[in-house]
Amino acid sequence: MQVLRQLFAGDLPRLVMFDLDGTLMDSVPDLAAAVDQMLALRGRAPAGIERVRDWVGNGAAILVRRALAGSMQHAGVDEHEAESGLADFLRCYAGDHSRTRLYPGAAELLSALRAGGVKLALVTNKPERFLPELLADKGLADSFDWLVGGDTLPTQKPDPGALFWVLQQAGVSAAQALFVGDSRSDVRAAKAAGVPVVAVSYGYNHGEPIAAENPDLLVDSLDALI
Repeated sequence: MQVLRQLFAGDLPRLVMFDLDGTLMDSVPDLAAAVDQMLALRGRAPAGIERVRDWVGNGAAILVRRALAGSMQHAGVDEHEAESGLADFLRCYAGDHSRTRLYPGAAELLSALRAGGVKLALVTNKPERFLPELLADKGLADSFDWLVGGDTLPTQKPDPGALFWVLQQAGVSAAQALFVGDSRSDVRAAKAAGVPVVAVSYGYNHGEPIAAENPDLLVDSLDALI
């Protein structure tokens, strides 16, 4: 893990926090299936994987609003429709994550970090209720010391609150920690918390190059960090 050691003056970070969707897992196929089922219940045409890929990253409620609006801009969506749509989406998404796949190097990187004595946390905007089952299904049930979903705390990324919470729980300073993510929400949350951040180029980020957010390091694969 020479690349990580170079970021931390020859040592490994004491804590690494990871985003989930678009970073460790490609979950868009399952998310898109649930979105399309929700839309079908309303007599609407499916959104499809490519559009959903651009919409994910800000939590389930915003994803549903974008799907109902058919675009990133969702201010005009009716509140009642958004609430009922979210309930249907969550029901459709629960229980079937068969299309979700780990990205290359994800499991290996987590194992290598744990073997090196590094504390690990998952900080995602996905609802917390889905995390234990999803991680267990993909062989990562025991990988993390802390799980933070989008509804675990009062705020979610890009607000840095979840990162501050994990830092406090771990007893680690921001300078001794690292965040790994794929979106502008990840990079901005890490910067706001004073935590060095690695971005992966293959993620979602609303269809825009993550390099524009100026992460401390940009990699094309998690294998590069092992």
